[in-house]
Amino acid sequence: MRLILLSGISMLLCFGLAEAQVDYDELRKAMVENQLEVRGIRHSATLEAMRTVPRHKFVPEELQIQAYNDHPLPIGQGQTISQPYIVAFMTETLQLKKSDKVLEIGTGSGYQAAVLAQIVDSVYTIEIVEKLALAAKKRLGELQYGNISVKAGDGYHGWPEKAPFDAVIVTAGAEYIPEALVNQLKPGGRLTIPVGPHNGTRQLQLFIKKKNRLVKKNLMAVRFVPLTRAKD
Repeated sequence: MRLILLSGISMLLCFGLAEAQVDYDELRKAMVENQLEVRGIRHSATLEAMRTVPRHKFVPEELQIQAYNDHPLPIGQGQTISQPYIVAFMTETLQLKKSDKVLEIGTGSGYQAAVLAQIVDSVYTIEIVEKLALAAKKRLGELQYGNISVKAGDGYHGWPEKAPFDAVIVTAGAEYIPEALVNQLKPGGRLTIPVGPHNGTRQLQLFIKKKNRLVKKNLMAVRFVPLTRAKD
């Protein structure tokens, strides 16, 4: 099925058909069936969010036809939008509930925040690249995601004014776990973050905050753009 879809996309590109003639709803449905469900994504709220959020609205216009393909895409400023499966996997891993308040580090184009917002009560997301933060805020507003707050800033500091959080998701690779993010988790809160050396494979890890310790689980090897710091 996926080969047929990709072939169809290639034909659309060749003939230069307008966006109005592309059935993005069908492409999104096929993405969920052929990339997520077959790989074991089972969390119903995550699957519904992935079926609902218009991923093509979160990538540059010239790349919209590729939005539902099985790979990341560039979004400008040296950043990327993650592969759909990684977005779904990280979301499912957080075991989110409708009442949760979530902190995201690395807004990018706003896609992951939009997926989270379909599931939880509120999302606070931080992007260090101001141009991306402003564009994401505008985009999410136009798409009427009223439960998402966007801030330009250094994600290593978290968002203490809005803490504590039920879950924290870091969508860029860090060399260590920022202490501020752990401190801003509620007891029982979950943190998922790719950890490892820059320019190398990282380990996607899940942490659960117990009373006096963090319980860690290694999830999979991944590659992410680096989580950068503000210059002093």
